Amino acid sequence: MNKDILAQKEADVKALTEKMENASSIVMVEYRGLTVKELTELRRALRAEDVDFKVYKNTTARRAAENLGYGKFAETLKGPNALAFGNDPVAPARVLAKFAKGHDKLILKTGIVDGDVVDEEVIKTLSALPNKEGMLAKFASVLNAPVIKFAMTVKALAEAKENGSAPAEEAAA
Repeated sequence: MNKDILAQKEADVKALTEKMENASSIVMVEYRGLTVKELTELRRALRAEDVDFKVYKNTTARRAAENLGYGKFAETLKGPNALAFGNDPVAPARVLAKFAKGHDKLILKTGIVDGDVVDEEVIKTLSALPNKEGMLAKFASVLNAPVIKFAMTVKALAEAKENGSAPAEEAAA
């Protein structure tokens, strides 16, 4: 094999290894049978969520996965595969699972989420979660709920005293 070609292949594996190492989540899909129009639609949806979607040679992806110790991931690299890389652990799974519901030719295969190899069921479970901002908003609302309830109780007590009526707890005593 030509030294230039070999050097290029080694550089491709190294670049993919770094990309896999830096991603919060990676989802592998089989895209056989999708039209160009459908793939364009999928890429557009992924781009909107800041997810990188690319087709790699299976041998390149296999070597990169093995370099990082993801042997189970490497074993599933058969057929026409594409990889979706996201900085948000949920975004690739959410977009791909939503797209797969309407396009049965897109098959979710496996993934890597925060360093763990996961199967199709975990990817589907992750797809039901909101994105990072949505999770933070829910967390903030959970933290604010006791404060809001306390403020509403204090307001109700103040209004009851202004009106001269006793609150329900005092009336029962």
